[in-house]
Amino acid sequence: MQIFRSHVLVCSGTGCTASGSAGLFDEFEAQLKANGLENEVKVVKTGCFGLCAEGPIVVVYPEGSMYCRVKKDDVAEIVTEHLLKGRIVKRLLETGDEENKAAADAENTDFFKKQLRIALRNCGKINPENIDEYIAVDGYEALGRVITTMTPEEVIDIMLKSGLRGRGGAGFPTGRKWDFARKSVSDKKYVCCNADEGDPGAFMDRSVLEGDPHVVLEAMAIAGYAIGSDQGYIYVRAEYPIAVKRLEVAIKQAKEYGLLGKNILGTDFSFDIELRLGAGAFVCGEETALMTSIEGHRGEPRPRPPFPAVKGLFGKPTIINNVETYANIPQIILKGPEWFASMGTETSKGTKVFALGGKITNTGLVEIPMGTTLREIVEEIGGGVPNGKKFKAAQTGGPSGGCIPASLIDTPIDYDNLIKIGSMMGSGGLIVMDEDTCMVDLAKFFLEFTVDESCGKCSPCRIGTKRMLEILNRITAGNGTMKDLDELEEIADTLKSNSLCALGQTAANPVLSTIKHFRNEYLAHINEKKCPAKVCKNLMQYVIEKDKCVGCGMCAKACPTNAITRTDYVAPGKKLAAMEIDSSKCVKCGSCLATCKFKAIYKD
Repeated sequence: MQIFRSHVLVCSGTGCTASGSAGLFDEFEAQLKANGLENEVKVVKTGCFGLCAEGPIVVVYPEGSMYCRVKKDDVAEIVTEHLLKGRIVKRLLETGDEENKAAADAENTDFFKKQLRIALRNCGKINPENIDEYIAVDGYEALGRVITTMTPEEVIDIMLKSGLRGRGGAGFPTGRKWDFARKSVSDKKYVCCNADEGDPGAFMDRSVLEGDPHVVLEAMAIAGYAIGSDQGYIYVRAEYPIAVKRLEVAIKQAKEYGLLGKNILGTDFSFDIELRLGAGAFVCGEETALMTSIEGHRGEPRPRPPFPAVKGLFGKPTIINNVETYANIPQIILKGPEWFASMGTETSKGTKVFALGGKITNTGLVEIPMGTTLREIVEEIGGGVPNGKKFKAAQTGGPSGGCIPASLIDTPIDYDNLIKIGSMMGSGGLIVMDEDTCMVDLAKFFLEFTVDESCGKCSPCRIGTKRMLEILNRITAGNGTMKDLDELEEIADTLKSNSLCALGQTAANPVLSTIKHFRNEYLAHINEKKCPAKVCKNLMQYVIEKDKCVGCGMCAKACPTNAITRTDYVAPGKKLAAMEIDSSKCVKCGSCLATCKFKAIYKD
């Protein structure tokens, strides 16, 4: 086996690939060859490192130097300076601390040092398309241990003792779900992986599948052994082409190595996995709709009970866990349930992966121990709100979740605390908002998504979400009344208690949480006909401050509706007459504001 003195890890996750990292890989290989280093340095394509805001990312080991926003033109300098001469290229390092750049280690930067990676432990560290690299970091050891030394009941007991709860949103104890399926009597049972993450801004599962697909295959096989199943299905959305490709490669490799298929590792245990591609319907993230889709039918939820553990896929006992849940399981087997249970809070054990987005400096993927406060995530890991703006709120749980206002920024993040304050964990989307966000408009955005994604099977969801959206449209257009707030809450109660599945039952959460924490904004829209954040177009206008206007006319040239004309007023010290906006012609596109270099235009 060839030994290399250095490894260059190039992110090939979706974000970095979109930014051109594929070209970096080829350029590194060319430059290494040109400098005679092709036998000393190995270039490796990895999954997502997590710090998506700084991609494309390249990490050089053994130093651990993380180079950010790397362009093709930077590769020659990294090769000649760092890999040939041993001098780190400081200008490309992630840390902004000039004094410490020479010894920069990616894992000791602010973004990483408070994280604890279990589900993401291999993402950005190994080549996801090489099973040997997964095996080299203890891959498939847990499966081997389980099927050769443990009974199914012992496996389930480990899961129960670990306290692992489902990371897909509901937080149901994983061990209990497996135990129910184990005890169900049937000639056939199934193991499903829910990789149909559809929350706006969520990309946790995608990143695990792109960076460490074998961990999901191994965990599903362990689950199959525990409940008595020989068949698994991964339901992944077709919009994840890189994840799909790497799953296909991983399944093929696992079969070639005898780690999937008949008589795994020479035992009596057999287990196979197939992929099923979803067409992007949000409702198929709900477990019964997912099973209906796998069966070849239109993805619609089913009434429960019976629950999937009793009657699921093809009418047989089935367990469904999401990608992140499975990603924890091999490590729990190897390190023991006590190890996992020692992290997190009393009722929420382990870690949680979040897709951190919105008005935040460090957009990306983070994994933190349960109980970490929102302030730590936003201000320390996330680097705070950019451009000197104030933190206003964070939305967790996507369209099914709720807003956490700035006054609750010190809330420890776990399942129970989030529910107490009117939000929920969800699958792990965490969207940060600053002072320029209109919370009424935000609630409308999530409700528009839910209306579009409702399957329409039950009338409370199909009709109720549309009625709520109509009310929000009235309020943001300046036509709302106080009665509208009462109606929103009344419809929300109907949705929660009568909808068939969780999509409808939680659809009103963004509306209810914003009314609870930001009621003053709703009142301003209704009573004052004003949008405090100056976002809702019908409730604001663009104004030119005449004393600041130099009369250059650039705003008029940018205006698509000829709404800006010159006045007779000449400001003191100016040579040309000031400009003026005709509000009856203005379509509020913002072109004038973006064009003015003298800050003479503002939103009122």
